[in-house]
Amino acid sequence: MLRNKPLQAVLALALMFSLFLTACGGTNSSNSNTAQSTTQAKGSTAEPAEKATEAPAEKKMRSFETKKGTVQIPEKPQRIVTDYYAGELVAVGGNVIGAETMAFQNPFITEQLKSAQDVGTRVNLEKALELAPDLIVVMYEDNYEALSKIAPTIFIPYGTTTNIYDTVKLFGDIVGDKAKADEFIADFDKKAAEGRDKLKGIVDENTTVGLYELTNKGDLWIFGDNAGRGGQTVYNALKLKMPHKDLPEQTVQLSMETLPEYDADYMFLTFYNPENNSDALKNLKESAVWKGLPAFKNNQIFFNDFDTFYRYDPIAVKAHIDMFVDMIIKRHEENKAKK
Repeated sequence: MLRNKPLQAVLALALMFSLFLTACGGTNSSNSNTAQSTTQAKGSTAEPAEKATEAPAEKKMRSFETKKGTVQIPEKPQRIVTDYYAGELVAVGGNVIGAETMAFQNPFITEQLKSAQDVGTRVNLEKALELAPDLIVVMYEDNYEALSKIAPTIFIPYGTTTNIYDTVKLFGDIVGDKAKADEFIADFDKKAAEGRDKLKGIVDENTTVGLYELTNKGDLWIFGDNAGRGGQTVYNALKLKMPHKDLPEQTVQLSMETLPEYDADYMFLTFYNPENNSDALKNLKESAVWKGLPAFKNNQIFFNDFDTFYRYDPIAVKAHIDMFVDMIIKRHEENKAKK
């Protein structure tokens, strides 16, 4: 037993040293609080110690109905991550801090996304966690459950809304700013009316307008009023006529044989050629069917940039109004001058 006394002495000294350090720390803390109290007593404007250490107030939450059930979301979300709805969210003042890759190729929202980060087409979980959003809005449900563990997540399937009015109202509700949504709609209606006035005397109720797209593989499509390429602008805002009475809201694939059945007085074509290595457009232009179209003979075919006219978020739809009006007026004046 005598051999253990040195060890006991060492342990006792270690314990005393630990208590001494704790006491010193407590004294320093006490002195610090005393000094702060003294400073305040002398008329300092510093916040009281107990107020300065208050936890930040919790955000007010509300219930929001989704396809996945009721979700509790912030009344006024401040940090939003989305895969597909960047344009819809920023249109009503949403602060998007993370968006999918293609959003950054959208020329209409470049300024609004200048501080946002690319989170991938399917939102990358690690990136989302790093950005610390208070709301996530997704079109793809692949990783919905995992994202829901990071922040409140709203799932909005593709095609949930079919026009700009319902879209703006929905996202105005999501960001908690219905007044901003109403303001956007009023401005949109005003611009649409101005566009229609400018086209008077150039197009009438019988003038048809068609929206087409050619892919790098040579596939040809025609679009309705809710699939981008200017559909909502041309048919809903400017109220121009579709080239075929049976044309649905989305798309119809055409062959060269059926193209004449769907041609229009004014034809707008986008070319999807992501690798810039396809001769499909050249082949189309050189075909006898293409050259036989009335729009070709009347010089009323337009070739539109894919990235610009693919978009159909509210900001893009509104911007397209002036673009389509200007193209039609300019071509009308050019053709008139040639006569």
